[in-house]
Amino acid sequence: MSKVIEKVAWIRLDDEGRVLTARSHGKSSFYLPGGKPEPGETPEQALAREVSEELGVTLTPGTLTHAVTVEAAADGKAAGTVVRMVCFTGEATGEAAPHSEIAELAWLPVTDRGRVSVATALVLDHLATAAQEEPEELG
Repeated sequence: MSKVIEKVAWIRLDDEGRVLTARSHGKSSFYLPGGKPEPGETPEQALAREVSEELGVTLTPGTLTHAVTVEAAADGKAAGTVVRMVCFTGEATGEAAPHSEIAELAWLPVTDRGRVSVATALVLDHLATAAQEEPEELG
């Protein structure tokens, strides 16, 4: 039986469709900002706390929307360990900058799978597919 690590993550896209990612000190892969819920926290509360701690921004209450949930092998953990990442979109105030354990932020295109964790790569795949399926705007 595999061990499951529950995580929450924030999907933030810029005007060019790139995704905000973070890299922790001592790690080489980028991942979506977020983390593990503490006992008694809702996923939304955990995400707001983690994003504030990691990026120094405040998620806007009432704007968080579930986007996708992925499961993948957990990076740097024992074989059979799985991460289940519940991802949300939502608005925020403040300027994102590395805080706490975060060494670097990067805005990556959804095609840049080589620099991210396995779970984040699955989210990028989802975003790339969703972008292809959106109808063109009429104008």
